[in-house]
Amino acid sequence: MGLEARSGTAPLLVARGLVRRFGSFTAVAGVDLELAAGEVFGLLGANGAGKTTTIRMLCGTLAPTAGSIVLDGIDVVRRPRAARARLGYAAQRFSLYGDLTVGENLGLYAGLYGLRGAARRARVRWALEALGLAPWAGTPAARLPPGHRRRLALAAAVLHRPRVLFLDEPTSGVDPLARQRLWELLYRLAGEGAAILVTTHHMEEALFCDRLALMHEGRVIAAGAPDDLRARVPAGTVLELEGAGDGGVRARLAARPEVAEVVPRAGRLRVRLRPGADPAAARAALAPLVAPARLVPAEPDFEDVFVALLAARGEAAA
Repeated sequence: MGLEARSGTAPLLVARGLVRRFGSFTAVAGVDLELAAGEVFGLLGANGAGKTTTIRMLCGTLAPTAGSIVLDGIDVVRRPRAARARLGYAAQRFSLYGDLTVGENLGLYAGLYGLRGAARRARVRWALEALGLAPWAGTPAARLPPGHRRRLALAAAVLHRPRVLFLDEPTSGVDPLARQRLWELLYRLAGEGAAILVTTHHMEEALFCDRLALMHEGRVIAAGAPDDLRARVPAGTVLELEGAGDGGVRARLAARPEVAEVVPRAGRLRVRLRPGADPAAARAALAPLVAPARLVPAEPDFEDVFVALLAARGEAAA
């Protein structure tokens, strides 16, 4: 499935056959993955796909129903406390202390990680500077903007120089500029040798990852490098309307048997063809419905990839 660590690099994290059930409900159904030093790996999927449950198992905060996890040579299932000393984890929800200042939160977490004296003060200073939080050091965490809260959670997670860093929806609820800055910080940490696993439901963030896995209903439906996954969408099966169409063009396109979906995107209509549809024949059949506008091939984005892979799975199951 493309989940093996990059060739030539020994994996810092290896998970095999991860399953998690809650009563009769299976939240994660047999996930395998490997993560190498210096790598940013993305788990993409809609809310409820199983991403958070997976990351909690990898961190040792939730025991798997079945499967194995080895992090930097430590069996996470059997020795979760030992593993936590070598990992950092920033949860989806802000979990630091709102009534403590930024500096006090970092000092507290540094102490919990076993840092003392000059080493503790040095790491707190480093975190404040590295994550742009120094001007906010005396500000209560509850008064921080959402993007700065994410930075603070990340700062607390990396104080002890973890070998592996897990971030659950780190850019959720932050503005585009703050999202860009957070990704820049992740690249910097990866460049220093950390292995980073990020969960997100923002499909456009797939391009920021070295490798990624697409999750749906607790399963990995596809995995690999971003360009390799985009190449799995046949050429010409994603179209865009070029020019102005009348008010009924969307309904006319959606009614055609070769069309899977018509969605508005950035002021244009985007048309996804059904699996197996011949792109040239489809464009010829659809052209009279949109004239004088035109349907032109479009570069698939990761929402297109995700939808196409789900549709292909549905066709195979049928």
